[in-house]
Amino acid sequence: MNAKTVGEEPVKRGGMQRVLDGIERVGNKVPHPALIFLGLIVIVIVLSQILSWAGTSVTTEVAEPATAQVAPEYPGGTSVAGNDAPPAPAVPDYSVKHEKITAESLLDGDGIRFIFTTAVQNFNDFGVVAVILVAMIGVGVAEEAGLIAALIRKMVKVAPRGAITFIIVLLGGISSVASDAGYLVLIPLGAAAFASLGRHPLGGIAAAYAGVSAAFFVNILITPADGIITEVTNETIGLVAPDVHLNVTQNLYFSIASTLFCAAVMTVITERLLEPRLGKYDPAEAPSDAPVDHQPDEEEMALESRGLRWSVYYLLIAVAIVSALTFIPGAPLRNPDTGEIFGNSPFMSSLLFIISMLFLAAGLGYGRGAKSLTGSTNVINAIVKTFNGLGGLIFLMLLIAQFIAYFNYSNMSTLAATGLADLLERADIGALPLLIGFILLVFVIDLIMPGVIPKWAILAPIFVPLFFRLGIAPQTVIAAYRVGDGPANVITPLMVYLPFIVLVCQRYRKKAGMGTVVSMMLPYTGIVLVTWVLFYVVWYLIGIPWGPSAPVHLG
Repeated sequence: MNAKTVGEEPVKRGGMQRVLDGIERVGNKVPHPALIFLGLIVIVIVLSQILSWAGTSVTTEVAEPATAQVAPEYPGGTSVAGNDAPPAPAVPDYSVKHEKITAESLLDGDGIRFIFTTAVQNFNDFGVVAVILVAMIGVGVAEEAGLIAALIRKMVKVAPRGAITFIIVLLGGISSVASDAGYLVLIPLGAAAFASLGRHPLGGIAAAYAGVSAAFFVNILITPADGIITEVTNETIGLVAPDVHLNVTQNLYFSIASTLFCAAVMTVITERLLEPRLGKYDPAEAPSDAPVDHQPDEEEMALESRGLRWSVYYLLIAVAIVSALTFIPGAPLRNPDTGEIFGNSPFMSSLLFIISMLFLAAGLGYGRGAKSLTGSTNVINAIVKTFNGLGGLIFLMLLIAQFIAYFNYSNMSTLAATGLADLLERADIGALPLLIGFILLVFVIDLIMPGVIPKWAILAPIFVPLFFRLGIAPQTVIAAYRVGDGPANVITPLMVYLPFIVLVCQRYRKKAGMGTVVSMMLPYTGIVLVTWVLFYVVWYLIGIPWGPSAPVHLG
């Protein structure tokens, strides 16, 4: 078909739209994600034996913590989700070591023992499950009480209609400071906000998903991941320049500008490309048991207003408690050694839990004020109802946890990343083309090895000294890494929240599947990558400092 009917008006389908429609049709015919990951597990096991027989190995320099402390992982499309560590210790010192990495077989004695003895531990270590459950306590109560719907109605009423998309995308970008919260909270909210405006809810899902993930490693704030990246860089640059030392603000200007730039680009993609393709939303696409948007009458609106007031009261009390635990000198949520709040501190490590509890407090307040959720039994039932809807997702997480554990054990991700890095290092080209090649390399690696920290630990010892010898400052390399790290997050099948995104889509389109999400997000990946690279090149050529006292070139 070359046209799709929207009301009475036929809308012509362009060539790219037909391609994306084809991707969606093919993608939605693929087997259930659980079967896909079972197949991937088998492939990894067999391939690990083949690579082991072939004696596949690489020798590389790797940045490793000098202590046994484990830094928390900060996902943006990650293979291990969740900032679920206990109060973060000080960022450990890193040392650079030469290491020979070989392919490990999952079919020899050690590999078979690993498969059988770590199945439970692999799932136990998979932080995304605990993150989802903890986050959904507060969100579930707030949603069941009616607070989420009330907030959306209020936001839609107050915010300019033309700014809703940009606001959702920008909030997604800022939410990366709270790690997983943007995925679990903002994406369902984006869908409901679009639906309440008569726009296609899948457009809201795509806008929120892009905002949270496609530019994950930039923000208008300093994030915990900045501290880890900076420490690894300082250690690796010591190989060639022991006197050079970066601080966490080395990319602050570029990070702020990139957050706003990418938000604007994603807004245009949503409104000019995606929504015309989606067309007018037909509620009949939703499953029969999907929640129906209810239009409140005057009495209900009065109760809603009262509930919102009560939610503010409860929220302010909760904020006051958290503030007392954080901002008073010597408070328990400050770093006990440095007194730091927004860097490596218990406050940042517990941010997702704090957000969940703030939602819980606001939900309880709304439920009491609006009389929609009264009594402790109803509160518990709201949480149980939320957890009941996550059963299929948790089973899928079990399989994904095993796949990632086997993939890491085999060393295939490290072998692939190091091999690609070596090819780029040997290329005899100028500094700027090499930087662009580095961005593209990070983009490709992100498809198979999501996660901000693991990739940098492998790439930094290779590329930071390399670019330094070419007269390129380490902060310039980190800025390039930020550009390459994000755009692939929204299409990689190793994104642990992809099943959750599909689940949210199915609330509004019962036939939605992985193909639906990938076809929606492909334009974001391609366009954000191209425009962001151009943005980086212009910044580089003009010579704007990346941050305070962080020039593009070495002085």
